[in-house]
Amino acid sequence: MSKEYKDIIGDIGASMGDLRKLIPDVMNGFASLAKAATQTKALDEKTKELVALALGVAAHCDGCLGFHAKALVRLGATREEVAEILGMAVYMGGGPSLMYAADALRAFDQFAAEAKA
Repeated sequence: MSKEYKDIIGDIGASMGDLRKLIPDVMNGFASLAKAATQTKALDEKTKELVALALGVAAHCDGCLGFHAKALVRLGATREEVAEILGMAVYMGGGPSLMYAADALRAFDQFAAEAKA
């Protein structure tokens, strides 16, 4: 099964727009949480995005893989850095995480190819 992560995050983004209209307090609260969690202090933005990608693998979340892989391309992460964090995700999550780690690398490669085009 081939997944197009640009399409996945586009579809999710549209649905999140609908949720923003229906449950604005929840969505604003989530946005505040995201802003607070992603502030750079002891860790830089790329490190936090690598962690987020690994957690997306552990949670088996296609949308998470797409959003965080795209961010990692924007931040200049290398394929080797992504692979190394995916190794940690597999180590901690076993076989199911291996399946999603392969998808996470596919998502990164898709966004990296788009960035080069």
